[in-house]
Amino acid sequence: MKRRYVTADVFTDTKFNGNPVAIVLDAQGLSARQMQAIASEFVYSETTFVLPPSDADHTARVRIFTPTREIPFAGHPNIGTAFVLAAKAAACGEPLPDLLVFEELAGLVPVSQLKEKGVVVGAELVAPESLTRRSQVSAERVAACLSLTADDVRVDAHAPQVVSVGLPFLVVELASRDALRRCVPNLVAFRETLPLDGAVSIYAYTRDVDHRKTGVQCDIDARMFTPRMTEDPATGSATGAAVALIAEIRGQSELSLRVAQGVDMGRPSVLLASVGARDGVAQVRVGGHCVSVMDGTFELEGEEH
Repeated sequence: MKRRYVTADVFTDTKFNGNPVAIVLDAQGLSARQMQAIASEFVYSETTFVLPPSDADHTARVRIFTPTREIPFAGHPNIGTAFVLAAKAAACGEPLPDLLVFEELAGLVPVSQLKEKGVVVGAELVAPESLTRRSQVSAERVAACLSLTADDVRVDAHAPQVVSVGLPFLVVELASRDALRRCVPNLVAFRETLPLDGAVSIYAYTRDVDHRKTGVQCDIDARMFTPRMTEDPATGSATGAAVALIAEIRGQSELSLRVAQGVDMGRPSVLLASVGARDGVAQVRVGGHCVSVMDGTFELEGEEH
């Protein structure tokens, strides 16, 4: 069977910046083993697989795989998938509703289209969960994970802590942009600290921003490191959790932050994250621009019938 795929760069409007994602549009019949193998072949931080929804009122069922495992929710894969589906539908003269709803392991994920002059340019999702705060880690331990010293870690606002709005991350605030620049993941320290309460990756951020050096206007600057010792250019689920944590610590029911990520690895990204209430319901939202990059096909018969 010939299966279509598209790749898009997320949280950017420039090709080869942002975070790439591969979207397999014809995933019917593929087993979890096959999906995992395809994700490993793409070697992107995530690959999504689009399936018919179980409820006709929803847009699609979406499964998300990293190169090593399936995950219940993630930010940039949802935004990239919504952008690709909406753009393709519009090109075929069959536009989708402005609000798309994806069925995922974490639950229903609403994703709104972002348009400029009637053209789809990106998307914004609502996280499937409210903020949960889990175990804390000492400054010394998380500093070792990032090849830093404890003095590089800020704990006045919050200790390094596992937080989640659908996918857990160990979130740490650093004292300076220079400390963020100097981060290098340490495999031994990672394995001594993680996994912890479902978190396998570390999201580090700083309020010490200087757009003259980074070239990106932002409120905070961030980096995210995985257990594979790789860096993610833009992490929507972690950004949403971090901004929700900051809002809770500040006692703010409404907060919007512009977050830069990927600068140090040459793939600058801009994420727009907010916390607030819509129709009386507290929500964490993450959005940004996207750009299509490649499309193609591959031949593979399914294993499930």
